[in-house]
Amino acid sequence: MVKPDLSVALGPLRLKNPVIAASGTFGYGTEFLPFLDLSELGGLVVKGLSLEPRVGNPPPRIVETPAGMLNAIGLQNVGVDAFVREKLPALAGYDTVVLANVFGETEEEYALACARLDGAPGLGAIELNVSCPNTEAGGMIFGNDPIALGRVTRACRRSTRLPLLVKLSPNVTDIREGARAAEAEGADALSLVNTFVGMAVDVDRRRPVLANVAGGLSGPAIRPLAVWMTWQASRAVKIPVVGMGGILTARDALEFILAGASAVQVGTANFIQPDACIRVIRGLEDHLTSRGLSSIREIVGTLETGEGRRS
Repeated sequence: MVKPDLSVALGPLRLKNPVIAASGTFGYGTEFLPFLDLSELGGLVVKGLSLEPRVGNPPPRIVETPAGMLNAIGLQNVGVDAFVREKLPALAGYDTVVLANVFGETEEEYALACARLDGAPGLGAIELNVSCPNTEAGGMIFGNDPIALGRVTRACRRSTRLPLLVKLSPNVTDIREGARAAEAEGADALSLVNTFVGMAVDVDRRRPVLANVAGGLSGPAIRPLAVWMTWQASRAVKIPVVGMGGILTARDALEFILAGASAVQVGTANFIQPDACIRVIRGLEDHLTSRGLSSIREIVGTLETGEGRRS
């Protein structure tokens, strides 16, 4: 029996299948070698990279929540230069697309980080994490202001020839505004959603559980919200959308795909089942085969909403 075609395109970026390991949950890729073959993945996004190394926040910085988790790691990373020199070469032997997630505190930091990654051997694309405070604007989050989001996207687009994805924050009034701003300034695709801001309280100590007070909520608890925002964003732009948020199984992934996502990212599930991405890939193959479908692309955005048209 011929296997269904799982290949997808995110603008100029080609993936053998639509399943990508999400940033912040997959280390630099090699940490998962004992559990799976990286070459089976459509792609992997390494943990967020800044111009200079960061030690992150003090512990405690992770706490479980009902159907999810809060994290306040603080974007701990080795820095762009060390990544290119030490981490990226270790991925060269694997047939998967490597994406670098990038963040900064100013437009210049974002642009410089992208420029240093441009042309790095083996790097397939850059994903911008815009859920970071803009220190030049008094701490306003880049992704919460469509104008600031557009400016940082434009600066990064000018700094790299690599395919550029913008990872949208869900902590906004209307996800479509940021989606349109990123598209207008040269993003090749969007990825959404990043984590929701949340808080857990130790009622015995009357203190926040996390040393940072607040953290990013991820896991199955956010999936309905993420699917809704993916559906909204996919209808608002012409560029491809990558959906994420609480995907544990192929059926979860299919919710996003039917809602308009060309690909998906698997995040928190990697902490529960290190081979979660492979399970999702196999499940997508089985779903298409059981329905006599030859390609995953046949079902992208085919959600029937009852409005008399396909959304």
